[in-house]
Amino acid sequence: MREIQPIIISFANGLRLAYLHTDSLVSHLGITVLAGSRFETPKQEGLAHFLEHCIFKGTKHRKAFHVLSRLDSVGGELNAYTSKEEMVLYASFTNNHLTRAMDLLADITQNSSFPEREIEKEKEIVLDEINSYLDSPGEKIFDDFEGLLFQNHSLGYNILGTKESVASFTKKDLEAFMKKHYVTENTVISYVGNASIDRLTKLIDRYFSSFPTGNGGVELEPFQGSYRFNRVEKEANYQVHSVLGTYAPSYEHDHRKGMMLLTNILGGPALNSRLNMSIREKYGYSYTIEANYTPYKDVGFWNIYFGTDPKYTKKCLKLIDKELNLLIDKPLSERQLHMAKEQYLGHLALGLESNSGLMMSLGKSVLYFNQIDTLEDIRNSIKAISAHEIQEIAEKYFKPSQVSGLTFELEG
Repeated sequence: MREIQPIIISFANGLRLAYLHTDSLVSHLGITVLAGSRFETPKQEGLAHFLEHCIFKGTKHRKAFHVLSRLDSVGGELNAYTSKEEMVLYASFTNNHLTRAMDLLADITQNSSFPEREIEKEKEIVLDEINSYLDSPGEKIFDDFEGLLFQNHSLGYNILGTKESVASFTKKDLEAFMKKHYVTENTVISYVGNASIDRLTKLIDRYFSSFPTGNGGVELEPFQGSYRFNRVEKEANYQVHSVLGTYAPSYEHDHRKGMMLLTNILGGPALNSRLNMSIREKYGYSYTIEANYTPYKDVGFWNIYFGTDPKYTKKCLKLIDKELNLLIDKPLSERQLHMAKEQYLGHLALGLESNSGLMMSLGKSVLYFNQIDTLEDIRNSIKAISAHEIQEIAEKYFKPSQVSGLTFELEG
């Protein structure tokens, strides 16, 4: 596993830079902002994602075409995504176009003009995106489950919003949301590439010195509810889709890394995960079965998803309960724990091969923790996890009596 040596630099205006030097011919530059969907009000559901679309549609200096073609014309890429807590704008390009990319991202994040005509056009595109999403029960069920788990809180909002909310958005809404969130205290610039740190800091001083400052950042409304449900809905599907799970540790909880390891053992991407070996390989009940863990700043949740033929639904649920109870009742052997740690660290090493993913990870780490763990720190923290801790986490979060469920059954 290659060691990384990132640097964090704080600028006079409050902006932070996460920098990592590599010898690659390609650079990756990102702007990570604490401006995800959990910061919306009820009438703003989907506004953060809509801003992600509209932010590329023109600035005070460039029309939409010039924004979109500025990097594409030299073989680079410009993109963005919105999550529950952050929005990320990012670019990938050959090293000789760093100034071009920096100028473009600075212009987009400080001078977006949100032309009315482009807003109306983008509404149609997002409404079509919502329709496409509604046609995908295997995707929709995750958001519906999270909406039930975090009901009455913005963490339960669908990132895409609703057709009604999207149709209502105005230029004034976009400008107000951006003014509130796109401030130095909420923003991290991250870079992975071959440029020197001196060059990066000079470019940031040049293009981002006027980035707006706020009043200490945005207040986060913590989630304090607790909901348990077991809901079955009818959908026009070809198979049954089911998600079950409940709350889990937050980013800041001591159990976070143990929960990541435990979820990987249960149903991570490896073909030898317990759920995959039992439900898919041994019995052939499901083509897709997986376990996921998603932490937020103040809370988290875990879930298990599977799709199956209706005749196998109860059998799948019974086998899942069996695996959950096994992790609760029986501690991992020394060999099992060692193999689980080696697998997890191997997955981590593979992830570091993607410099674009690494750039985003660095930005997120500085945004939430204002630090970046070294690989040695990560290795040591994973190796320090004991079988007792894994069992303790399973006992706390995997009890069947606490688990909620959502199932999409076939209509008719």
